[in-house]
Amino acid sequence: MRYQISGQQIDIGEALQNHVRNELNVIIQKYAERPVGATISFSKDAHEFVCEATVHLSTGLTAQAKARAVEIYAAFDNCGEKMEKQLRRYKRRLKDHHKERVEPVALFGASQYILESAGQSEESEPDSLAPVIIAETATGIQNLSVGEAVMQMELAGAPVLVFQNEGSKGINVVYRRDDGNIGWIEPQTVT
Repeated sequence: MRYQISGQQIDIGEALQNHVRNELNVIIQKYAERPVGATISFSKDAHEFVCEATVHLSTGLTAQAKARAVEIYAAFDNCGEKMEKQLRRYKRRLKDHHKERVEPVALFGASQYILESAGQSEESEPDSLAPVIIAETATGIQNLSVGEAVMQMELAGAPVLVFQNEGSKGINVVYRRDDGNIGWIEPQTVT
């Protein structure tokens, strides 16, 4: 498995890198059969260290965790606990679905945009009705079943996930509703 361990404007030593590799190996071997790679980054926010970890599995699913603590080792340990919980849930759901994905999840390209809010009060009229794009990144749209899409959304901690439905081959959306349930949008073709 490939590891990418980095520090953002902080120096991380060899001892911390070895600790991260060893602990993550134990977690991943317990719950994930064929991990592909892991990216772990450390940063400092005021007096706390922040650890963000992403583990890519051969099935195409991605588990993400983020934690913070006053000490850098504690930040990673907290992040590791969250990662272990996500992978344990993922493995339990795979068993519950009685389905094993033989082929890796197919991806195709798409763009992701982050729009800047107008920052205007409701009383004042903005100069232009077009929002300003402040960030653009390339992202992949995965070919998943609806159950796998919900699982991926929860693993990523995202409020919404766009995916290609492997049954209908159409673009679908799953999202977390305000009442805590999951919503699923599957567009119908108009004839």
